Amino acid sequence: MAPRRALALFLFVAAMWLVRVADTFRGDGTSIAGVGVIPRTTDRLEGIVAAPLIHASWAHLVANTVPLLILGGLVLFSGLAEFVFVTVVAALSAGAGTWMFGTPANHIGASGVVFGYLGYLLARPAFDGKLLSVVVTLVVAAVYGSVLLSSIIPEAGVSWSGHFFGFVGGILAARLRDPQRGELNELR
Repeated sequence: MAPRRALALFLFVAAMWLVRVADTFRGDGTSIAGVGVIPRTTDRLEGIVAAPLIHASWAHLVANTVPLLILGGLVLFSGLAEFVFVTVVAALSAGAGTWMFGTPANHIGASGVVFGYLGYLLARPAFDGKLLSVVVTLVVAAVYGSVLLSSIIPEAGVSWSGHFFGFVGGILAARLRDPQRGELNELR
């Protein structure tokens, strides 16, 4: 992986860790990044963008960091533009889907992006037809398949909607992106 590509992933993860450090010192339960996604409220829509940076605890942050580094690194092999595109589509899809269909709570964390990477990596071979993509998909499915299935089942304190809509966003990103030409495809 080229250093410039790795830097993009590192900066994203570093931003999450810096927010958590700052939030630890605040001590009032709020985040310097604002609020997360609060479904069906219009006064804090910026939470759709801020939510992936905010984590409730160190354990929550670590739980998102490890798969983010692994799956994000796999997405980065397709290029920096691909990584940015998939990250943005997954984050916005997870946030917007949670805003529309999530349970009444403050939804935070990068797991929607993690599931977006997962959806992208699993769907990509259907659109790019590359053998390497198929191999990556089989490995990712073997390692993360059970996590995917268990994480979209509603559970107290876990945003199934963020996971589900992030995953859908990853599939959408795979469909929209033409990795061979680096262009967006039209939906037909």
